[in-house]
Amino acid sequence: MTGGAGFIGSHLCERLLARGCRVVCVDNFSTSVWSNVQHLTQRPDFRLLRWDVTRPVRVSGTVDAVYHLASPASPRDYLAMPLETLRTGALGTWNTLELAEQHRARYLLVSASASYGNPQVHPQPEGYWGNVNPVGPSSVYDEAKRYAEALTTAYRQRRDVDAKIVRVFHAFGPRMRLDDGRAIPTFVRQALLRQPITVTGRGTQSRSPCYVADIVDGLLAMMDSDASGPLNLGSPHELSMRQLAHRIARLAGSPAPIRLVPRRREDPERQCPDITAARRVLRWEPRTPLDIGLGLTVNWFRQQLRVDRALPPTIAPEPAGSG
Repeated sequence: MTGGAGFIGSHLCERLLARGCRVVCVDNFSTSVWSNVQHLTQRPDFRLLRWDVTRPVRVSGTVDAVYHLASPASPRDYLAMPLETLRTGALGTWNTLELAEQHRARYLLVSASASYGNPQVHPQPEGYWGNVNPVGPSSVYDEAKRYAEALTTAYRQRRDVDAKIVRVFHAFGPRMRLDDGRAIPTFVRQALLRQPITVTGRGTQSRSPCYVADIVDGLLAMMDSDASGPLNLGSPHELSMRQLAHRIARLAGSPAPIRLVPRRREDPERQCPDITAARRVLRWEPRTPLDIGLGLTVNWFRQQLRVDRALPPTIAPEPAGSG
């Protein structure tokens, strides 16, 4: 699994180990953190390989499945590492598809709602081709995911690799970084520190947050299925960023006020997946109520703020990415 020490990847590692699988976690730690998988490193069925997937990936022994999750995912990360993001989407996908072909393994590309760009169709079905500005502020991430999907499709069609694609929408939960920059970790951190919660624009733009455990359920179901996708994985229930900020403040027991700040250019107005296909093909849909997932996330961040000595006692308010 690439990106296995990241936010979603570390949860997926745990679930695969619980299934009795042997897991090779490949990560270069450019955006992930050691503590996500530290508790797994003493297990004999878990191997951590520090490696950049833009270089050929070689794994000894039998490989039955390859999960490709490696990529900077938050605007803060991919805007700081534009070339690395594009190289991971291109060379990283190429190298992991080669690995799957060599071992005749199943392959799952974890793509994202970024494939749809700033959508003009709502909610977004898999048949919608999207609205992406190839030279816009988010183009390095959007186009990296779109190229990765095209490459995965080509390997399936021309190399007979059992390759699959999912598009993940707005996953959240424990193990997101405190400085991730996306909306939910930023809102939670600001609420817990009793700082103004910075909402971009008028706060009317909507998202559909989906708890990480439900996303992992979907990834496993997709890998186990005969489907090739792409299939959307996410919550069909959207809410505005202002509503999300108020909900987080309430769950955190925080009096933090909402502060409106300038909105990021070409920030999508509405993003929400049509999951009709996932319901039909995978018999999957999110099961964790939003307040339960947010509550678990708030509690996890509260603990991190207590133990992370590197975190200053106050952090200057900053705009959150809305992804």
